[in-house]
Amino acid sequence: MYSASDMSPDEPDNSVFPELEVENLILPTSKLLKPPSEAIFRKQYTFAKKRAFAIFVHSKKAAASGAELSSGDLEAHWHCCEQTFKEAASIHKHVAKTHDAEIQEHTIAILRLVGSRGQARDSQPPAQSPVGEKREAWDVSLWIPDISHLTEDQLHRGPGEVLLYYCYCHLETPHPICAWQRELCQKLQLKGKVRIATEGINGTIGGSKVATGLYIKAMLSHPIFKIMCHNDFKTSEGGAHCFPDLKVGVFKEIVPMGVDPDLLSYRLAGTHLEPEEFHKEVETFLLKGNSSNDTILLDCRNFYESKIGQFTKCLAPDIRKFSYFPDYVDKNLELFRGKKVLMYCTGGIRCERGSAYLRSKDVCTEVYQLKGGIHKYVERFPEGFYQGKLFVFDERYAIPTSSDIISECRYCGTPWDQYQPCSTDFCYQLVLSCPACRQQGHTACCFVCQGKAQRKEEAGENTPAEPLLKEECECTDTRARVPCDTLPQACLQTH
Repeated sequence: MYSASDMSPDEPDNSVFPELEVENLILPTSKLLKPPSEAIFRKQYTFAKKRAFAIFVHSKKAAASGAELSSGDLEAHWHCCEQTFKEAASIHKHVAKTHDAEIQEHTIAILRLVGSRGQARDSQPPAQSPVGEKREAWDVSLWIPDISHLTEDQLHRGPGEVLLYYCYCHLETPHPICAWQRELCQKLQLKGKVRIATEGINGTIGGSKVATGLYIKAMLSHPIFKIMCHNDFKTSEGGAHCFPDLKVGVFKEIVPMGVDPDLLSYRLAGTHLEPEEFHKEVETFLLKGNSSNDTILLDCRNFYESKIGQFTKCLAPDIRKFSYFPDYVDKNLELFRGKKVLMYCTGGIRCERGSAYLRSKDVCTEVYQLKGGIHKYVERFPEGFYQGKLFVFDERYAIPTSSDIISECRYCGTPWDQYQPCSTDFCYQLVLSCPACRQQGHTACCFVCQGKAQRKEEAGENTPAEPLLKEECECTDTRARVPCDTLPQACLQTH
């Protein structure tokens, strides 16, 4: 939360921005000739947010009534959300807690106004000013690509693709990055998810190849993300239709592991191996066969992902969420003690924090991670040691990497690896059910859920729903939240 206690809520100094109306901040956008540096960007954002906060608080100040004037009781008070606040600290706390989204919108509006004024000054003859003084301002439109030369068909039709990327970097002020990302994706009509935090950004978005190309170009032009390169964006066939909508937000972590980034930084991650290096390590590991008891090939994804695709003889924890991974490590420390660990995930991001957590336990001899994840590995080694499909978190559920099918139908056991959501409306599990079994009505994740769905259908639409938890089914009842593994069983795992 943010508090402007160092500014007077009664005197926001609107002489600086006389055009501002706190209830309707709709201001013109503009483009400056030269983008500001990151330091200037942060300084201007902090100034704009303080100003927005002060103006908002001032707008809630109540005028003195006739009774108060006659009695001489002129103590300041504020009205907001049908409440009355008589202390500045209390109204500040309320606004910071309840109206953060509005403050962010007003902040962006102020930044845009600063940008338009800066442009106006730049268009005038230069005035006397100190040597070296720079007139720079920040505006989200600075890094929005110009698409005026493109037709609607050129931008939004034709072949599509899905981008997967992340960048760990310090973002002191993530909210303006969030605003920029939202405007950028909306302008390019991209859908998907973008997570932003003080530790960086993580995104998976889809659209036409023209739009995704412009998105990459905009990302690489931003001064904060200049450490990225084109190779950091993993691509696969798809498009905007792979996602129901666009979700852009600020979070504590860019990948939800449940460990505070301030306590466990990505900077503690294991050694990155290029796909070629990782391939050689896996090859050596497999050549040793059952005698390879000094190395663990660790899949740090969840069981949905590893079930339909994995590296040969990997250790694939039977966990449903990545946020269970720290508990899994804690429960299986002896499994990792004295071992060299080769870790992999879909695109590399979970390995960054996962390897950092494993290293923090100080039980492994070495911890390595596959740079770029499975995405980059199968690009380089399509016939390599990864078998099956690659699970993805969108409506495709999986993308092919080879012709191998390593999983089977939940009901009849025939080879099958295409997920569908459980057909019961109170369950969010995924199910592998082949076409023949689906035709017989086996569309739920397990027999328990299937029975509940049938009872609901027989009872009729007007019958109140059963008071069930969304995960209350055979799938979760028979699976330990954090399993305890043994190395021989895990490393001899084959399909």
